[in-house]
Amino acid sequence: MVGTQDRWQEDLFVAGPLRELIPEDHILKQVDRILDLSWLRDEVKDAYHETMGRPSIDPEAAVRLMLAGFFQGIVQDRKLMREARVNLAIRWFAGYRLDEALPDHSTLTRIRQRWGVERFKRIFEHSVQSCIQAGLVNAETVHVDATLIRADVSWASLVEVHAQQVLEANSAGEPPPEDPAPGKPPKAKKRSTTDPDASLATSRNDQRLEPSYKEHVAVEDRSGVIVDVAVTTGEASEGAQLLEQIDRIEQATGTAVKALTADTGYASARNYAGLEAHTIDAIIPPQQTHGRPARIPSSRFKYDARHDVLRCPRGKALTRHVPGLNGYWYRSQARDCARCPLRTHCLPATAKRRSILIVDGYPALLRARRRHARRSAHDHELYTRHHWQIEGVHGRAKTQHGLRRAVRRGLDNVSIQAYLTAAAMNLKRLASRFLRKNVLGTLQTRTGWPFLLQARLLIPKAQGEIFVHDAA
Repeated sequence: MVGTQDRWQEDLFVAGPLRELIPEDHILKQVDRILDLSWLRDEVKDAYHETMGRPSIDPEAAVRLMLAGFFQGIVQDRKLMREARVNLAIRWFAGYRLDEALPDHSTLTRIRQRWGVERFKRIFEHSVQSCIQAGLVNAETVHVDATLIRADVSWASLVEVHAQQVLEANSAGEPPPEDPAPGKPPKAKKRSTTDPDASLATSRNDQRLEPSYKEHVAVEDRSGVIVDVAVTTGEASEGAQLLEQIDRIEQATGTAVKALTADTGYASARNYAGLEAHTIDAIIPPQQTHGRPARIPSSRFKYDARHDVLRCPRGKALTRHVPGLNGYWYRSQARDCARCPLRTHCLPATAKRRSILIVDGYPALLRARRRHARRSAHDHELYTRHHWQIEGVHGRAKTQHGLRRAVRRGLDNVSIQAYLTAAAMNLKRLASRFLRKNVLGTLQTRTGWPFLLQARLLIPKAQGEIFVHDAA
């Protein structure tokens, strides 16, 4: 018999608590079991006046509203508050009753402005500490990478910086700025008038430049927990951030990093030397030169670090001459090059001697090249894990948590978005660990260890997150 449903019947009362209406496997219900924000009120207390003004919304409720949006990929405040009006799970997670008025979306904007980026950074740091206390983080092996976040600007807002400076100078009645190099056209750079912090960048040579920010991320190898996040303008070099990242990771986790993986964007002599100074195994493939160079490449010249001498393929010495960018120029003797049979392959017709720049940390770069040439199976395995661990984090952050495009403008606002995204992803990992440990512990008590392998198939996954492979 076909049933019917009276859609016009409205109940005045709900029989039972609100949490009973939310499924047990809902991500917000899982996260609520492990989320502790009791420290937050004291953290933000100095941002409010003790006696003046109206009482603000509860700080924990505000953060829970923001996190609820990031868990479900809702990063716009207006859309989040519209969803919270009809979503029982968000109301319950933030602590609002069914008949209680929700705050306006602008309240969340003012909270971000009032608290500042550092307080949201501490929310992320507390998520890392919670994962450490749960035994998820070892941090002896980390994977480091950067990804671009498209800025929230239109192409129409981009102007050339040099042209803009000329227009501003002319409007002020001043002479236009002088060219940095007389006789050469100035190098014009495009900036957005609506978001000056963003800069043009691209991650691939076959893609066009876009106004972007760059997120620098470090992920722990065993569990995939994000242990460090930083946001810079899009044109910042990821390799220049590496040594600072290591210091932040070790300070946050209290563990010395022993091995680090990264791609060729981090393969600089400075980084190799810095990692050696920290006694860290650098699993970073060196940059390779492609094509046929017009002259004998500098890699054919052998550097003797003990005697600080560079020797050409014919064995002639090049000595230190003058300082250069991050190193020293080494120059050969003109008489040696004049009689050299390789002169036509090594020097232009008008040159009398060969000069080569040896950057600081060059011996460490040579050792890294030799290690990569005979890399072990362990190094190969770690670098394979680098791809699916760090790329997986970037992929989930963009597809599931709305980090593909910045939702607000300015470096601080994008940093807050990155910190909350990383905190949400860490809390999902922690909730998965808590659920797994409780279910396996219950089955162990009831049935014993032989049934635990079958129990793994019974535990639901937390909306796209994989469970931590830990027998504990």
